[in-house]
Amino acid sequence: MSKYELRDKTALLSGVTYEQSLLATTTLTPPLLTRIGGSDGFHTLATLFYDRVFDDKENPWFLGIFASSTKSEAVDNQYRFLVQTFGGEALYKEKKGKYTRLVGRHANYKITTDAAERWVVHMNGAIDEHEELKQDEEAKEYLKMYFRFTAFYIVVASVYMKNDQLSGGVQIDSGRVW
Repeated sequence: MSKYELRDKTALLSGVTYEQSLLATTTLTPPLLTRIGGSDGFHTLATLFYDRVFDDKENPWFLGIFASSTKSEAVDNQYRFLVQTFGGEALYKEKKGKYTRLVGRHANYKITTDAAERWVVHMNGAIDEHEELKQDEEAKEYLKMYFRFTAFYIVVASVYMKNDQLSGGVQIDSGRVW
């Protein structure tokens, strides 16, 4: 399946087009990295998100997806990814290597549409709670589109993953560094 077909399927499932998902990384002036408060702002966003995830007692099936990681590790991984994705230092690359391989890194976790929806609920809540973003409707809207598309892209693309495309092979990476 081509990347264009994956994007089309993701758009149908998520309600967000690929082009809309790029708005957060391509059109904001000043850029999102500045609007959110620099790298620290992304650390705050990751912390707010994982506070919500790890406090989600009503959905233990969802928290189970994160069982291979501590909260601190999860926050650090997401923080590094977000800083790098939104124009900051290559922190994720420093820890994980040249490629983000987002789908491959999540392939072992059986991410379903329900899980993507739950993930988006928590991320949207974290975005709404983030002090630097509270008055920035444009940044919030673009970020929410980016994350919704990305969450559902993982669902769509993981169906087409081959064993040699999984990060760490068919096992979760040793040392819980995923």
